[in-house]
Amino acid sequence: MTEYAVVNPATGETLATYDTFTDAQIEASVAAATAAYRDWARDASVAERSERLNRVADLHRERREELAEIIVREMGKPLAAALGEVDFAADITQFYADNAAKITADQPIDILGEGTAVVRRSPLGPLLGIMPWNFPYYQVARFAAPNVAIGNTILLKHAPQCPESAAAIERMYLDAGFPEGVYVNLYATNEQAATIIADPRVQGVSVTGSERAGAAVAEVAGRSLKKVVLELGGSDPFLLFSTDDIDGAVEAAVEARLDNVGQSCNGAKRFVVVDALYDAFVEKFAAAMSAATVGDPMSEDTVLGPLSSLAAAERLEQQVQRAVEQGATLVTGGVRDGAFFPGTVLTDVTPDMDAYGEEFFGPVGVVYRVADEAAAVALANDTGFGLGSYVFTTDEAQAERVADAIDAGMVYVNLVLADSPELPFGGVKRSGTGREMGLLGADEFVNKKLIRVA
Repeated sequence: MTEYAVVNPATGETLATYDTFTDAQIEASVAAATAAYRDWARDASVAERSERLNRVADLHRERREELAEIIVREMGKPLAAALGEVDFAADITQFYADNAAKITADQPIDILGEGTAVVRRSPLGPLLGIMPWNFPYYQVARFAAPNVAIGNTILLKHAPQCPESAAAIERMYLDAGFPEGVYVNLYATNEQAATIIADPRVQGVSVTGSERAGAAVAEVAGRSLKKVVLELGGSDPFLLFSTDDIDGAVEAAVEARLDNVGQSCNGAKRFVVVDALYDAFVEKFAAAMSAATVGDPMSEDTVLGPLSSLAAAERLEQQVQRAVEQGATLVTGGVRDGAFFPGTVLTDVTPDMDAYGEEFFGPVGVVYRVADEAAAVALANDTGFGLGSYVFTTDEAQAERVADAIDAGMVYVNLVLADSPELPFGGVKRSGTGREMGLLGADEFVNKKLIRVA
């Protein structure tokens, strides 16, 4: 049975299918990753690994248009955003190539007695990555690049709807001169992934995806005593306290909500606005959301291409309809056209409604009115998620207080869409464990070996 397929969400057309690996192919893949770790990756010099990673970054840039068009077909990302994602994946890969020596450098410890002590970072071995469809290149780069820089090898199970981009990534690692087995693409089933996690040759697993997927993987990994990094869902708050430019604040809010057609784990989803600004914000926000151009993802003018699939659009429509049935106000949008979904705004959502605790994975923003800072922080934290957050204020002291008080892995003050290769990414609560990107992201799957010398 073929599980992996390219289905263009804009048209519903199946463009290509790929056979799932047999169990024999899975075994061969794990064996190849193990051999590559033993025979090359762990003993290769930092310079060797960095040189090849630099080449992977270059190949992203050289094949930019081809790579972008693949993910437009696979998951409907507008072309301009797809090109930007390829660029970002290149930058992430470049960052780890440039910083490999720093990542792997010994860390001296000031000891109480005589002699010396250092922490030496060394690779663990083959790792399994389970990646989602919403950022097919970026998600892979932030897992694979730091671990290859360290000397681990990668087994990568991509989303079933991203087989073409998955193959393109593997091809770049091979074309960059990495030996077979350093980066291995897998067309694997969930059951086969569980077998890989349990395999004693595999030393850890990183998952980006839904809470359900993360819990399932963590359960299997726990039984096998394997390290897990989880980057899961989010319902990030956007807190607006004060501004000298309401139009600029609204523009930032729209950008934070509509990035990747609203299908971003750390996109702003709950807009928490103080009384004095609420009416103006809702009016301008709804107007801007409804004005976002919906259409062909290959068009330069398109802001909102299709959602990743017809099923995803149908689920989002059901969420909105249920919110309205339970008493929420639909200010604009909410009417699906195939896999396309317009910018949508809900208000009057209360804690007894499903929408209060759900993640809307699409271009839907929920706006809340609050009286003051304390109420805003309480509402922001009243969620099972804890990925990112956004704070807009003209008061520096308030920004510090709120940043400290928010239960989230990331806080951005007076800016959005500011992810960067050097900044750690990750959350708390149901949004996951561990960090990706930055130097912290490179510290997840290493042996921090103490060497104490008399």
